[in-house]
Amino acid sequence: MLAVLYGLVFMVGGIAAVRFLLPQKRMIVRLWLGAALGLALMMWLPALCAFALRFSLAAHGLALALLLLLVAGAYLGRSKRPAAAWSADDARLGKLLLCVALPLTVIGGYLQWTHNIMPAADGALHVGQSTYGDLPLHLAIASGLRNASFPPDYSILPGELLSYPFLADSLSTSFMLLGCDLRAAIVIPGIWMTALTFGGYVLLAARMADTKKGAALAALFFFLNGGLGFLYLVDMQGAVLGTAGSNELQSVKGLWARIQLVLNGWYQTPANHAEFTTYNLRWSNVIADMMVPQRTTLAGWTLVIPCIYLLYDALRPEWPPLQGPGKGRRIDLRPMVLLGLWAGMLPMVNTHCFLALGLMSAGWMIYDLIRNRGNVGRALLPWAVYGGLAVALAAPQLFTWTFQQSVGNDAFLNIHFNWVNGDLGMLDGYLWFYIKNIGLPFLLILLALLEKNEKRRFLACGAFMIFLLAECIQFQPNPYDNNKLFYIWYMLCCVIAADYGLELLGRLRGMRARPVIAAMAAVCCFATGALAVARECVSDYEMFSESDVEAAAFVETLEGDPLFLTGDQHINFVSSLAGKRIVCGPDLWLYWHGYGEETARRHGDVERFYADPVGNADVLTAYQVDYILVSSNELYNYDVDVGALEEHYPVVYSNGSVTLYAATGHDLPAGEANGAW
Repeated sequence: MLAVLYGLVFMVGGIAAVRFLLPQKRMIVRLWLGAALGLALMMWLPALCAFALRFSLAAHGLALALLLLLVAGAYLGRSKRPAAAWSADDARLGKLLLCVALPLTVIGGYLQWTHNIMPAADGALHVGQSTYGDLPLHLAIASGLRNASFPPDYSILPGELLSYPFLADSLSTSFMLLGCDLRAAIVIPGIWMTALTFGGYVLLAARMADTKKGAALAALFFFLNGGLGFLYLVDMQGAVLGTAGSNELQSVKGLWARIQLVLNGWYQTPANHAEFTTYNLRWSNVIADMMVPQRTTLAGWTLVIPCIYLLYDALRPEWPPLQGPGKGRRIDLRPMVLLGLWAGMLPMVNTHCFLALGLMSAGWMIYDLIRNRGNVGRALLPWAVYGGLAVALAAPQLFTWTFQQSVGNDAFLNIHFNWVNGDLGMLDGYLWFYIKNIGLPFLLILLALLEKNEKRRFLACGAFMIFLLAECIQFQPNPYDNNKLFYIWYMLCCVIAADYGLELLGRLRGMRARPVIAAMAAVCCFATGALAVARECVSDYEMFSESDVEAAAFVETLEGDPLFLTGDQHINFVSSLAGKRIVCGPDLWLYWHGYGEETARRHGDVERFYADPVGNADVLTAYQVDYILVSSNELYNYDVDVGALEEHYPVVYSNGSVTLYAATGHDLPAGEANGAW
């Protein structure tokens, strides 16, 4: 398959570049860093070339030439040190990856396979619970970027710049252009990123933790997170305390009945429960609710974990402070140059990861400068190299996309204390909210910081810089999205919790109750997360019917770049499967992207056209509509005058469930459609 071969070329290029620049790193670490760098370059180089050649096959050919130039540059700037060979420590890291990262990757890969428009026997396309909401947006971006000019517009809001970080989805577009169908283009990169995220975090934890056991436990803390919500299943299990939609988690008797409710109900998992005001459970499991459905988060973690690794490895606290010229630690600027270039690629992959990395870096820089206050100038040099390159590369992205969307928009950057617990006046007590949602690891984090341990305090300086700002500032319209910052905080703190937890367990050596205590702690730490992952593994919902798939295949054959007038349902085969533009997508996404006023105008125009297709034909002229869709969604959500459509607009396609009309109203006098661009 050409797309897979293309990806392998970038992976080999990334591995070669890391080999030239960082030969002293362990071989298994170099392979991981190189594979992640190759993925980053495969996201970015075709996008850069698209500014001149559109997002086309020609742009992808030019991207290969740029890759060769970058690898050649890495060779010219290579380190003269010999490459580290495979060692006993590599073997130990390999065993750790096989025992921890591989099983997690199998689970994550299975969810990628089953949750991304899985074909059913009847021709319909199915998804899982977690992908039911956001997947159509990612499908629309990925399918809509084929041969698009850059910078691109929203296909679901034409005329508005696509400021949502789109490089994770354009990666899927690359796979489509190189021969994959839409499903394969989503699944293959998803599995690639999943493997790199699981493996990368295990290697990061192994670098930071005191022992390999600590690294394994940190990975389990992070990926099987969930908190103490499982206690609602055992609390008062002999009584029926609720009904559907109202204390539903306790609406049946018995533990097994409640577990079945979790496995089969809509967001009944005790990690991120649908009834926020009843349970206040908001700490989503990172596998089920982040890595599988939120592709920008998955891509961001794939790239930010190597950045954290490189920075920690350059500044590790076990090194002695700088003592003067030629003394103390040796500062190698190659990792800092690579880190700066890598970090600078983050904003349009995942802006939250870029922000979190910047906050973490600020905390570590303060710690490092205080620790080396006798040699501040020398200590500042690597920070200047790293920060200067990262800012120089990130600034064009931020000014082209991010600030265009957020600056001057009151929905962004607001003071908001106590994350989502403060939405309705602090439903839970301050500390109890985090204890309940994060569970035992949160207590371990707090207790560990009472001990005198330089490494843990160093980690905490970076981690809690993220926590403090995420706890006090709402960075986007939906306050819940601050969790994308909190998870980077938690990513670092899991190492602290794991090390301290094993230290406490070690102090119980010789006690007969020690295995029982360990088992009880494991249940408290992993029961909720395991239920969330199990629920996701068995979830199955139809997203696109057979008639939707058939109609999408016809729509995709239409020449040019037509625009469709459709309803604002989030499951829309025109935008998601066929990759065509529509007048206005749903507020489910666009409102939270900051476009509430614009979408309100367009929704009103769409509604009035369906109600009176002849009297409101100015809508077609104003938006330059080419086709009008009528399906069960439009008939359900609008008062559609089907008779007027049949009389005045020719049918170009119908399969019994979906009808497509040609918009012949372009030659009518233009009216005052409010949403016209």
